[in-house]
Amino acid sequence: MSQQTSVLYDVPGPRQQRITLISSIIAGVALLVGAYFLIYRPLDEKGQFSMELWGPLVDPSNENFSLVWERIGLGFKNTLIAAALAIVASLVIGTLLAVLRIQLKSLTRRRFTGLATPVAYLLRGLSLLLSAVTRVCVEVFRGLPVVITIFFVARGFPEFGASFDTLWYLVIGLTIYNSVVIAEILRSGMEGLPGGQREAAEAIGLSPLQTTRMILLPQSFRIMLPALISQLVVVLKDTSLGFIISYEETLNIGKQIIGVLSNPIQVYVVIAVLFIVVNYSLSKLAQYLQRRLSQGRKTAGTPAQNPPPAALMSQAESTGQGL
Repeated sequence: MSQQTSVLYDVPGPRQQRITLISSIIAGVALLVGAYFLIYRPLDEKGQFSMELWGPLVDPSNENFSLVWERIGLGFKNTLIAAALAIVASLVIGTLLAVLRIQLKSLTRRRFTGLATPVAYLLRGLSLLLSAVTRVCVEVFRGLPVVITIFFVARGFPEFGASFDTLWYLVIGLTIYNSVVIAEILRSGMEGLPGGQREAAEAIGLSPLQTTRMILLPQSFRIMLPALISQLVVVLKDTSLGFIISYEETLNIGKQIIGVLSNPIQVYVVIAVLFIVVNYSLSKLAQYLQRRLSQGRKTAGTPAQNPPPAALMSQAESTGQGL
């Protein structure tokens, strides 16, 4: 029987598998022992597991339980609202920006033959200028920390007479940053596709915009889906930066609860679990979408099981001639 091998390494034999299993068990036990002595015991000695601290979060009979969870529920709802609005806006604006950059790059290579020379030079110069402006905007907003972007939005918009609720300042700040990141993800995905697809689209008479919209962009979404989902998780976590504009999201309300009950570890553990559940759900959604898209590609590429009647007749005729 031939030994199974991998491209990168040989498949371990029974002895190596036993050694790996035993090493994993020993490492797991060592981690549990370390967690007990380095985490559990110090916290237990300081009374961090007492119901006085955990009661408002886990004991329904506690007098503060309903009020605490009402506040946490309000903060979590505000977090989800801000994240949902920022995600939708970032996806829409990021997609448009990616398409715009691809089209401008295509225009900078175009010679505009058939037009008067001054007009051709003017259009090429305008394309180069717009391409440079969009590139500078992308680099600037992608390089700025999100917290600074949110701060300048909240302070700058009122100076121009545009006063909104704190929710919209947070959404606009998150959208500015994440839309340029999503645009670069999609642009790199489209530019990474084989050049033959673009050439084939041009050969059948599709315009550059039609090629981008019908061929390049759908494939880029499918290929870059893991990166897009990761960026959407970042949007959800970045809503916690709303504290700088006094937006009552989950962490801001958590700090208010801590100020009253003096139980930071317990409150932050509960908030961390909430964020982990939502982010884990997003990652599972990404895996489900990837699975469905992969199945769709396989189904689309599967040849028909039954040949058409014309093919059957042709096959029968050729068989008869051979006989």
